Amino acid sequence: MRMSRKRLAVMAGILSLTLLAAACGGDETNAGNGGSSAAGLTGTITASGSSTVQPITSLVAELFAGQNPDVKVSVDGPGTSDGFVLFCDGETDLQDASRAIEPEEIKACKKNGIDYVELEVALDGLTVMTNSQNSAVECLNFGDLYSLFGPESEGFQNWSDANALAAKVGGNGGFPNEPLEITAPGEESGTYDAFIDLAGIEDTALEQGLSEDDAAALRKDYQASANDNVIIQAMEGTPSALGFVGFAFAEEGGDQIKEIQIDGGDGCVAPSTETVADGSYPLSRSLYIYVDKATLQSNPALQAFVDMYVSDEGLNTAVQEVGYIPIPTTRQDETRATWESAA
Repeated sequence: MRMSRKRLAVMAGILSLTLLAAACGGDETNAGNGGSSAAGLTGTITASGSSTVQPITSLVAELFAGQNPDVKVSVDGPGTSDGFVLFCDGETDLQDASRAIEPEEIKACKKNGIDYVELEVALDGLTVMTNSQNSAVECLNFGDLYSLFGPESEGFQNWSDANALAAKVGGNGGFPNEPLEITAPGEESGTYDAFIDLAGIEDTALEQGLSEDDAAALRKDYQASANDNVIIQAMEGTPSALGFVGFAFAEEGGDQIKEIQIDGGDGCVAPSTETVADGSYPLSRSLYIYVDKATLQSNPALQAFVDMYVSDEGLNTAVQEVGYIPIPTTRQDETRATWESAA
């Protein structure tokens, strides 16, 4: 059962979950058995980072609070990059990330003595969208994506403005003479970074002779939002809109949202549970959480929370409930083994 968009919208805000449900009690269970922790836990857990991963963490927090009502779990979603600033400064216990940690973030964590464990928790497909009334656009290849979103597309006001650039970089072009109104994640988002990487934006820009700094960015003149629901609403409100979000948010967009197929070189592929899981969808990616190892020693509730996160309850039930795709069983085992060795 996929979580409703109303519930996703609630979880996309800052959440402080302290439920009054009675604790289940019982003996402590390990990470692989789907259980939580020993009864009687108290304290606080602070999670921040990716708005894409936030619904998963929020649901795990809700499940955890049902068994541990005296633990307060707060979940915030300012974006992966902004979240890593907090995490590497020691201000949060757990970091949600829609991309792997980057070298400068690794340096920041090391400088501040933050030793962490990286855990893969789900799969996602970056979903490029328009309005359902836009019948002129069905499939885009990487050249098309560059000509619409890339740094050289700055100033393009109509879709058709991108046709000449598309022809230069291997796109199909043929775009309509309609207003190009882009709403998409901004630089604070890991989804922004992942899109640049997965869609080959930076590689194409470098081939076009742009500097490294200019190549590692999208056009600067679109409407950027850290709120995925704002992006969805923009797609619904404008017939020729264009944007991208994580798979779960796009799937909850309703009939007014049209998901665009992507051609990564092997033909047009639509995002779906199956194509993301098997990697045939070109914009597929992994989602992660990062846990501060030092906090584990002083906060038993954090260890119990991550135990639940990497259990079947988290990696399967919660991930599917909010509309993402579980990682394969062998990689779930790897995640659990990594966690057990760290904890």
